Amino acid sequence: MEAKQLIELNNQKRTGLSEENEKYYSDFLIYMRLQLSLSEQQTEEILMEILDHIIDGQREGKTARMILGDDPKAYADDIIEQLPTEKKRNVVTFISSLALNLLGYFMLFRGLLLLIGPMFKDISSEVYPVTSGILVLIIFISSLIGVKIIFSIIKHSLFKEKQTPVKDSIKAGTMGMVSMGIIICATYFLPDLGPSFLFPWYASFITGGTLLGTSYLLKK
Repeated sequence: MEAKQLIELNNQKRTGLSEENEKYYSDFLIYMRLQLSLSEQQTEEILMEILDHIIDGQREGKTARMILGDDPKAYADDIIEQLPTEKKRNVVTFISSLALNLLGYFMLFRGLLLLIGPMFKDISSEVYPVTSGILVLIIFISSLIGVKIIFSIIKHSLFKEKQTPVKDSIKAGTMGMVSMGIIICATYFLPDLGPSFLFPWYASFITGGTLLGTSYLLKK
């Protein structure tokens, strides 16, 4: 069974867990899936085996904590050390997909601005390739740093008796706003470098749609 099928089956089977077991297993599952250097196929197979083990134990009146122990993080780390890393997930593809997503929305916003903006003030539709290249690099780096920080926030929120979802959401949201702020500031303050050409609003819409479509395909 392929990884995507295992994920779907896992989602279905988890509905049969008790609230306590669901919380325990969900933290374990998220922690494992955040290890991007591991084989996705191997990870999902292990997660399915553990889920089946918990379900069987639940039928006998046991909790996930009784089955796997009081330290699920240590248990997960032991498994991670044993899983093969030869077939790595394509982290570059994941980050590229996120960067394309951000760039796609940025292009759609630019197209909308060029379409509506001239009603209120003169807006140039010129594009400077060198400046645009620097902006794309900034978006990619911001995406990379943002993903790392958000993953760190998620990891630190797992395996805790007292959850702080609001606090974690604020942290993640702040990171997102900071990244977007950096991109907007770069757009405003970067000087116009090199030659330029006209890039009208409809070209921005087409490019934005293409980038979002490419991002979607990379995720599949």
